[in-house]
Amino acid sequence: MIRTLHVPGGSSGRGRPIPLKVKVVISTFLAVLVPIYWHIYGWTNFLWFCDFALLLTTAGLWIASPLLTSIAAVGILLPQFFWLVDLGAQLAGCHFLELTSYMFDSRIAWFIRGLSLFHGWLPWLLVWLLSRVGYDARALCCWSVLAAGLLVAGYAFGQPAGAHPANPNTPVNLNLVDGFDDRHPQTWINQTLYVPLWFGALWLCFWLPTHLVLQRCFTRPRATLAWRPCRRLL
Repeated sequence: MIRTLHVPGGSSGRGRPIPLKVKVVISTFLAVLVPIYWHIYGWTNFLWFCDFALLLTTAGLWIASPLLTSIAAVGILLPQFFWLVDLGAQLAGCHFLELTSYMFDSRIAWFIRGLSLFHGWLPWLLVWLLSRVGYDARALCCWSVLAAGLLVAGYAFGQPAGAHPANPNTPVNLNLVDGFDDRHPQTWINQTLYVPLWFGALWLCFWLPTHLVLQRCFTRPRATLAWRPCRRLL
């Protein structure tokens, strides 16, 4: 039987240890990815929610932190699910959300595209980590603050949709702060209103539902009860 530590009120607590080999593998991957991404895409690439979550996850691995792991999970589990669905659709020859079209761009080296596969395995790693350390209910509040900062930073320092930076690899439209089309900024609403509305939509449609599911799955006192809704969900 899988044991899960009950964390009163969904707060942090000590769970089962994380194997050292997992920490080493993920840290080695990050040690390769960060300098390569920084060189190719620039520092603003780490303002993406998913890239920032990868950094949080690695830090959470080493200190076995339920809070850091939970923050990353509540922020990216649902968006990365759509990334996986879109990748499957692209492999099947269908154009769905176009989230993974860059994975099939022959102008991008295979190795670089291979690094981007972390979008696919990171959600599963986070679920596994939560099963060991538990879910911290403070994650939603913490991620909301971090995400708001990343949105503002992306809007202030990132390249807008439709931009043509000197480095063609520089990311544009970070976290979709200019709409859903990287080639053209949205025009249906004033931009100063769009960013907070986009934040609110993400909070209601992605982060709050994820928080509620994780809170139910990973903070129950008995593992048999905690995993049952997760089995149905997965």
